[in-house]
Amino acid sequence: MKATWKGVTLAESDDTVVVEGNHYFPADAVVREHFGPSDTTSHCPWKGDASYYDVKVGDAVNADAAWYYPAPREAAAEIRDHVAFWRGVEVTA
Repeated sequence: MKATWKGVTLAESDDTVVVEGNHYFPADAVVREHFGPSDTTSHCPWKGDASYYDVKVGDAVNADAAWYYPAPREAAAEIRDHVAFWRGVEVTA
């Protein structure tokens, strides 16, 4: 699987975890230079608390376009150290 935005690869892996239709990429598959900090958080009753990254390509910023669960609940343990995408980031095979 490959995650791209504005024609740039953000993550690529043959070992994603699919949860609720979202592909979660292993942390080592993410191209870190395209990620910046975000103060945004959210809560899922069964996965736990999510944190977000801003995605950056050149001068363009896609706020909160990537998320991860730093300490997921036991039911979602398989997505620990994984990152998922939305807000226009294309995830394709």
